[in-house]
Amino acid sequence: MIQSIQRAAVIGSGVMGAAIAAHLAGAGIRCLLLDLVPAQLTEAEAQKGLTLEHPAVRNRLAVNAITRLKKTKPAPLYSEAFAERITPGNLDDDLPKLADVDWIIEVVVERLDVKQELFGRIEGVWKPGTIVSSNTSGISINDMVASCGEEFKRHFLGTHFFNPPRYMKLLEIIPGATTDPEIVSYMHEFCERRLGKGVVVAKDTPNFIANRIGTYGLLVTLRNMLEMGYTIEEVDAVTGPALGRPKSATFRTLDLVGLDTFVHVAANVHGQTAATAEKDVFSAPDVLNRMVELGWIGEKQGQGFYKKVKTEAGKEIHALRFDTMEYTLSRKVSSASLEAAKTAKGAANKIRALLGTKDRYSELAWNTLKPVLLYAAHKLGEIADTIADIDNAMKWGFNWDLGPFEIWDAIGLASTAKRMEAEGDTVPEWVRAWIDAGHTGFYEQRDNRSFYVRNGDWSELEMPAEHISLRGLKQQNQVVLSNPGASLIDIGDGVACLEFHSPNNAIGADILTMIQKSVDEVRRNYRGLVVANEGRHFCVGANVMLLLMEAQEEEWDEIDLIIRQFQNTMLTLKRLEKPVVAAPHQMTLGGGVEACLPADKIIFSAETYFGLVETGVGLIPGGGGCKELALRSSRMAGHTDADLQPFVSGYFETVAMAKVSTSGYDTKRLGYMGPRDSVVINEDRRIHEAKMAVLAMDSAGYEPQEEERIRVIGEPGRAVLELGAYTMHLGGYISDHDRLIANKLAHVLAGGNVPANSLVTEQYMLDLEREAFLSLCGEPKTQARMQHMLAKGKPLRN
Repeated sequence: MIQSIQRAAVIGSGVMGAAIAAHLAGAGIRCLLLDLVPAQLTEAEAQKGLTLEHPAVRNRLAVNAITRLKKTKPAPLYSEAFAERITPGNLDDDLPKLADVDWIIEVVVERLDVKQELFGRIEGVWKPGTIVSSNTSGISINDMVASCGEEFKRHFLGTHFFNPPRYMKLLEIIPGATTDPEIVSYMHEFCERRLGKGVVVAKDTPNFIANRIGTYGLLVTLRNMLEMGYTIEEVDAVTGPALGRPKSATFRTLDLVGLDTFVHVAANVHGQTAATAEKDVFSAPDVLNRMVELGWIGEKQGQGFYKKVKTEAGKEIHALRFDTMEYTLSRKVSSASLEAAKTAKGAANKIRALLGTKDRYSELAWNTLKPVLLYAAHKLGEIADTIADIDNAMKWGFNWDLGPFEIWDAIGLASTAKRMEAEGDTVPEWVRAWIDAGHTGFYEQRDNRSFYVRNGDWSELEMPAEHISLRGLKQQNQVVLSNPGASLIDIGDGVACLEFHSPNNAIGADILTMIQKSVDEVRRNYRGLVVANEGRHFCVGANVMLLLMEAQEEEWDEIDLIIRQFQNTMLTLKRLEKPVVAAPHQMTLGGGVEACLPADKIIFSAETYFGLVETGVGLIPGGGGCKELALRSSRMAGHTDADLQPFVSGYFETVAMAKVSTSGYDTKRLGYMGPRDSVVINEDRRIHEAKMAVLAMDSAGYEPQEEERIRVIGEPGRAVLELGAYTMHLGGYISDHDRLIANKLAHVLAGGNVPANSLVTEQYMLDLEREAFLSLCGEPKTQARMQHMLAKGKPLRN
């Protein structure tokens, strides 16, 4: 029987090892972090009179790694407090402690001899039943433990996290020749559910799945560029979003990864493959080796394919010219095919538009894409058993919008295979047989189920019941109500989901109308409501463009009406007689926060960046945000004589400084997480967890939220808040306009011109909010901030 993983040990406290330990800690798993004992003292240790035998010295590498976790950006930890779940140690003193953990992960240098020696030591203290894995990115799983016992091998496998582990979804599981299948199944489920990973099962081949195909694709692209004379900027313009890939495209990606690392990964395949053609592709071009020799290895050294140059006009981005090996100012690239891709909606349409608009860039796209499609098809069975694992590996590990086989379907399987053969390429026999059998794609939808080709036949693509897809439900005609801004979708078991789908999910009249209609529909026909969507971000706030236009036209009655509608809609949502659960993810700002605060429970995705940021556009929260924070302060202090000021002051600082959480867990630090709220690491399970929460509240006998009286700090408390703003202004930390906004915010959060500890109604607080919001809309500097945000996408401090 496999023991549940509650404790783990990570061996190797380098960047990757420490980051894996941080991710485990974020998932609630206590972790031992071990490294080598230092061979010599640092100058600081010597000055303190320490010796090599002192525990602080012996554990130095792991201790320093944990300290760095708190400072690294982007943060490896969901919350700095989680670092306390990591215990530092060293391999000499603490190796016996491995007998007390449930999972041991090796993350040491990528050398086979070092790993083999380490696993021999681990086996000496290993407790039978403990799972052991390696985070190698390409060394053979079987070779690492070739000298270990059979029982140890049964519990050993590869678990290749992609870097950085917190943010990259992909985890490749690589079973060894004798790994127990039950352990593979358990780790697949555990890493998906507990660690939030997208798991694929890879074969024990060089670089596994994602790095094998990804490295091949990058090298093919580079060779195309060198042969055809394209520039770095041209290649990146074609191989970024136009091809359904990240903005970093080819060369910015290589700069981020590091050319030294990339050359090492390529050499790993080059040294282990016998096929001459494949060996040639994985032989790094001379220009790459030259750049590594010069130290031009990417961002970590300040230059690679790109270089930031300081000039009198500011920073400029320069690109390398291979003919001269000099950097010149980066040039913008445009063409008919690139413009066609830019205007198309969705990755499939973008790729079709790019390839279908004939010019030299569509030719580059085809010559870059074709070999990758063929390579993926040729490697099926060698690197992975299913096309789904290959597609998912590329989507989750390289952030492609579509995997190779999904792309092939999108651009036309039969027609592109015909073109490949006409150009002298060999299409794999299984692909040709599949086409000849009359099939038009590798994937198929029928009877609300998904299928993919496997071993020459259709196999159902089974999704866990916990993965609720709103897109899939809409295809199954489960939409109850809809307008251009939002939809109400039946997600089963008597629960409906309110989905925003306006541009950037910004809240406007359409969404507010749909909330009102949804409340009526749920009241009549459903057990409760989930507020969630699958957009890039949950909600970036209210429609600033609309507000700015009305303010510039001095339509104050219209703005008053808009804010009243927003406030009343949120109040209607809060008063619904059925449970409401909000499930935000990614950017949840301003009005997006105000759409969550009325809910009975918030289930945050681990990657939720949550905050009331209205001061950035010269405003204060006007849709009930201030009211809800005042209410929370009153609840936390209690309706007694307990001091209310610290709670209100904390919220005042958070909103005035437009602070945003760094994760779903970090919402607790900012006071946004309530006692009933929770966090889910696996993004795919977010809507399911929200649905389960609705059903649990309904089954327990839901009692609607009643209106509460809010105890406020009043005029004396407002003076305290304003004094803080005055001090910041005096110190030059905030501008005149910042102080004006802060004073307006202080007036609202304090409850206006009333005595301390007065009890006021929610509507009274909403009226204060609206009045302050309207007055700020009339300020020229606020309008300038709104204009700047719309034009530049970042706040103006005027």
